[in-house]
Amino acid sequence: FRAGPGADTREDAGKQVVVILVGPPGSGKSTFAEAVMAAAAGRPWARVCQDTIGKGKAGTKIQCLKAAADALKEGKSVFIDRCNLEREQRSDFVKLGCTVQADVHAVFLDLPAKVCISRSVSRTSHEGNVQGGMAAMVVNRMLKNKQAPLLTEGFSRITFCTDDDDIKKAVDMYSALGPSHSLASGVFGQKSKGPVQTGIMKFLKKADTSSVNKSSGTMVTSSERKTGQQNTTLKQENLEAGGACSMQVEKKLDNLKEKEEQSKERVSSDTSLCTLAFPSISTADFQFDLEKASEVIVDAATDFVQKHDNVRLVLVDLSQKSRILSLVKDKAAKKSFDSSRFFTFVGDITQLHSKGGLQCNVIANAANCVSCRRLKPGGGGVNAAIFNAAGEALQHATKECADTLRPGNSVAVPVPSTSPLHQQEGVTHVIHVLGPNMNPMRPDCLKNDYTKGCKVLHEAYNSLFENFATIAQSYTGKQNDETSSRKSASGVISPNDSKTKREGSDDSERTKKCKLLPSILTSSQHHERRGTNTLSYHDNSMGSSDAPNQAREEDNKKNAAVTNKTWGSWAQSLYEVAMHPEKYKNADSILEISDEFVVLKDLYPKAKRHVLVISRTDGLDSLADVKKAHLPLLRSLHSAGLKWAHKFLEEDASLKFRLGYHSVPSMRQLHLHVISQDFNSPSLKNKKHWNSFTSAFFLDSVDVMDEVDQHGSATINPDEKLLAMELRCHRCRSAHPNIPKLKSHIAACKSPFPSHLLKKDKLLSASTMRAGCS
Repeated sequence: FRAGPGADTREDAGKQVVVILVGPPGSGKSTFAEAVMAAAAGRPWARVCQDTIGKGKAGTKIQCLKAAADALKEGKSVFIDRCNLEREQRSDFVKLGCTVQADVHAVFLDLPAKVCISRSVSRTSHEGNVQGGMAAMVVNRMLKNKQAPLLTEGFSRITFCTDDDDIKKAVDMYSALGPSHSLASGVFGQKSKGPVQTGIMKFLKKADTSSVNKSSGTMVTSSERKTGQQNTTLKQENLEAGGACSMQVEKKLDNLKEKEEQSKERVSSDTSLCTLAFPSISTADFQFDLEKASEVIVDAATDFVQKHDNVRLVLVDLSQKSRILSLVKDKAAKKSFDSSRFFTFVGDITQLHSKGGLQCNVIANAANCVSCRRLKPGGGGVNAAIFNAAGEALQHATKECADTLRPGNSVAVPVPSTSPLHQQEGVTHVIHVLGPNMNPMRPDCLKNDYTKGCKVLHEAYNSLFENFATIAQSYTGKQNDETSSRKSASGVISPNDSKTKREGSDDSERTKKCKLLPSILTSSQHHERRGTNTLSYHDNSMGSSDAPNQAREEDNKKNAAVTNKTWGSWAQSLYEVAMHPEKYKNADSILEISDEFVVLKDLYPKAKRHVLVISRTDGLDSLADVKKAHLPLLRSLHSAGLKWAHKFLEEDASLKFRLGYHSVPSMRQLHLHVISQDFNSPSLKNKKHWNSFTSAFFLDSVDVMDEVDQHGSATINPDEKLLAMELRCHRCRSAHPNIPKLKSHIAACKSPFPSHLLKKDKLLSASTMRAGCS
């Protein structure tokens, strides 16, 4: 068949497709889906429409997700027929598609507002009843919150349609998509933001095909290793069909001033995720075995994205025929993780935004100066390309941070704002990383010792990713601080500001907690910049339980997995307070210091009263490290928690308290939460916050002490799915759609607490404390 813009006639892909239609009422989403399904070339499609999901009536997003999942299980591709104008509304459908390894596309029907309003007002018998006089108001309200889809949300392909001709081409393209075909990745049809003269296309020369291919930023699949003739033909077909022509128009029409403005805009756009683009380490000049390298990459990357939120990893290579990209993609497909947060990309790592539409805040440089271990330009490959693209500014910044680097280590270097890489691509940091050498023609060759080589390579990736995690935390915190500053200046909170703050709140609070120890963290970060690995803290002394039953053995395995957690530098604040409380004894946040513990106000409390009782025992990072020998310490922490709960109840007898531990804490050093059950705090902002204190993820202190006493360790539940559960009242268990509505309900809920909290004094109140004293 003859494909439309950006189509790819590969016959060995055959993946299902989730097409998320984006557009306001009247943009033609339902018409689009029905037209494709009516003319489909053998590919089975299902249309999931929220206007009719409830037995012909309007339903819910959850119903749509279930229907889409059922259709995908049946082998169908799916159209998500909802407005989907905000990233938050699209995110769950993107995750669903990535979970089943489907290609996730966005088709943005970005028609003029007046066209959508006119259609909506004049239509009758609309499925969702958005018609007549009120339709104009609905369309206008939705368009105020419009957020164009981005590749960083997890889409492999985005198609922009701004008029009926664009829509017809897109319909024809998806209609011709057979069951064994797939479409090329990238952004297609996005028009210049500046005015374009009508009919200007006929005065321009035909665009260069190589530029068109680069601009698409194609994502790699295992079937893309085609002959040069096929690739050339495909690029010519894309060009003739109009794919990416608008980008060529933009280049020919924009003057220097417009380019500078667009460059500045690119730097500040696409801030929803912090993204690291990195090349394969040691597989070029250092000749590391590709099969072994791909295993290390997948293990390190998948482990990292499962531990960190709001970050994304992108493995980049210049060639469509890259074997390392193919190997990594095949191995990653066998892993169970969110593939939208770790994927492969074909393109120049120094031009990912301008040429591929992919915003990467941080890029990695595979350093190749082994003989002197000095970080400097030259040597060819990625190292030379990054230093050339960044200019002398990066050389000077690199010398200030670190002059040398050892294999297995990395160093993060802020890219000066004067650098072309910062101005044109939006790259804020370059992380130099050095891997092992297997090339006998280069110094320090490991002579095919892959036992040591794999260990060093794994250390290199871990160091790279941990440096990135530190940057990401600072990046999220800065973003939220800027949002707060804007709101303070204007006095107005927009819906988009509120949503951005909610999405980044968890990570930003981790960053803000680090501000408790500015001097120590500055020293720690400087230490990392000198090229050392981020430290990992493990408890090798933890023994197995004496209990004979199999269940306890399984629990110990879970505990061991949690014990091996790697702590980023941002998570060290509580540890530093516990080890050196004398440095902070005059701080307002420190309530009590003893030989065994420190009592600290939570800097971002999730309730009216929320304090932490932190153990001062070194090597006791979390509950997973606790053994029976630590039982006296647990009792001391509990007693301290009771004392402070009693003090707070004397001040406000209406409060109720729970004392407990998080199964998998975000901050290093064992600490007990003493938290009132009103949850009336502006710092409680999202599901993760709520469920971490109201689900099985939160372990009551009395239960923990009993289990350690009887079995030698506590049974923890490291399943982070608990943190993503729906929002339910902790008293009556009623469900609520968002945090504001949940808080409003809690303030008025008079239902009794669950019966299990009324046993063993898990729930502390003024009456129970008086009974205990008597």
